[in-house]
Parts: sequence; structure tokens; C-alpha cells
Amino acid sequence: MILLALILMISVIPMTGCGGAEEEAAPAELTGWEYIQDKGELIVGLDDTFAPMGFRDESGNLVGFDVDMANAVGEILGVTVTFQPIDWDSKQLELDSKRIDCIWNGLSVTPERLESMSMSKMYLNNCNIVMAFNPEVVVTTEEDLANYKIGTQADSSAVTVMQASENYGLYSANISEYRTFDEAILDMEAGRVDCIVVDQVLGEYKNSKMGNKLITCEFNFGDDFFAIGCRKADTTLTDKLNEALQTLIDEGTAAEISNTWFGKDIVMLKGYDE
Repeated sequence: MILLALILMISVIPMTGCGGAEEEAAPAELTGWEYIQDKGELIVGLDDTFAPMGFRDESGNLVGFDVDMANAVGEILGVTVTFQPIDWDSKQLELDSKRIDCIWNGLSVTPERLESMSMSKMYLNNCNIVMAFNPEVVVTTEEDLANYKIGTQADSSAVTVMQASENYGLYSANISEYRTFDEAILDMEAGRVDCIVVDQVLGEYKNSKMGNKLITCEFNFGDDFFAIGCRKADTTLTDKLNEALQTLIDEGTAAEISNTWFGKDIVMLKGYDE
């Protein structure tokens, strides 16, 4: 009788072990906008030395065009924006590991990044441009650079884009490389070089601080679009960022921020099929 009772008790115990019908499924991990909305925070990864997009002022405060834009987007979306300085070479790892939620700091659009990230619409075109003090410096084609002494910063994107050009040999002997663009501008002001080749966001920023004394020549080295990079699966977050960017443009806030940093409105919003 005792044995029979034990058998009956065992037969009615619910099977709750591994794979049992009573086991509850683990909740799905939140992604995209739901993930950001749930925690109420957007962590922005950036290189905090990249003026004027995101950098430290003399007091050590984080400032810049992208910083102001991100804070304005956070207000529209109703989330706190936290800025996290990162090793720029490890930005993809920082993003994929969820230590940051997006990369927003003058991130150039490349085919490789379009494959590995969900990228927002392009909001700035940071082409490399030619700037001069003297209005008699006229550069309408790349070949015109052969007529002038050129200053630029060593190891900059300007150097890279010039060296990659098939016309580089026409003016390579005319180029002087400086430790900083500030030094190149000083030499141009002194007449030792005629013009500088510089990426637009930095050139426009420097010019705004100089009372817009520089002129921008007609020729430039082509498109270099900036966008915000999110995790590949976080397309709903990318959509929200695009909507907020459009709102900033429509309300005029984006133009105000751009004028603060560049002395003009250079903000755009362009899709990849446009």
C-alpha cells in the first residue's frame, strides 16, 4: 500500500524541468527604439577631440555641433542624452557590445559602415574644400591648384583625398604640410601660402571665429557625408533619429545650431536613394 501511494504521488507532480511544458519562456530582449525608450537614455559614443563636432572647451566641458544636435534630438524624443568618449578605432565594438547606443561625431558614410551599421540619413556634407584670404585666388578645377602654394594639416583627410587624386602630381610640389590647420592659416595670412585645403566643417568653423574673412573657392574634392551610426538591428531607433532631425530642420533649430558653429546653415537631410 505504501509503495502504491508513492507511485500515485509521483504521477501527479508537474513536469517543470528542462524542456517541460510548464517552463516559462525568457522575455525577449528589447532592441531599437523600445530599448532606448525603456531605459530613458541614449548613450552617444564620440571622440571628444574632434572640433567642432564634439570636443572639450577651455574649461573641460564637452561642446560642439554634434553635441548640440544630439541634445536637441534628446529633447524631442524625451530621453536623456549621455555622451561617452570612446576609442575611435574601437567604435564598432563599443556599439555592438551596447556600451553605447549610437556613434554621433562626424561619422563619415562608407560602404563598409552601411553594411555593419544602421545609419541615419546624411545630415552634413563634409567635403574637402579650398579656402583663401585673397579673392584673386580662383580655383574652379583641381588643375587650378597647380597655380598656387597650398597649405594643409599633416595626416589630415585633406592630405588623404589629395594624394588619392589622379591629378595629385600636378600640384604636389606646391603643398606645405603643417602640424595644425591654425599654423597653415597663419602662414596663409602672412602670404607664405595662397590657399588651404581643409575639410568643410573645420574650415567653416575656423572661418566663423575669424569674422568670415576667408573665401571658399568653387572647386571641392567631392562628397564626404556625415550620418549617425546605430546597431545594425536597431532600425526603429534610426527611424526615430531621422524623424527628430527632420523636426529640428523644420523648426529652424538645426539652422540656429549650424550658424552658431559654422556661421551659416550647412545642415541637410538626405536619404541614400535620393
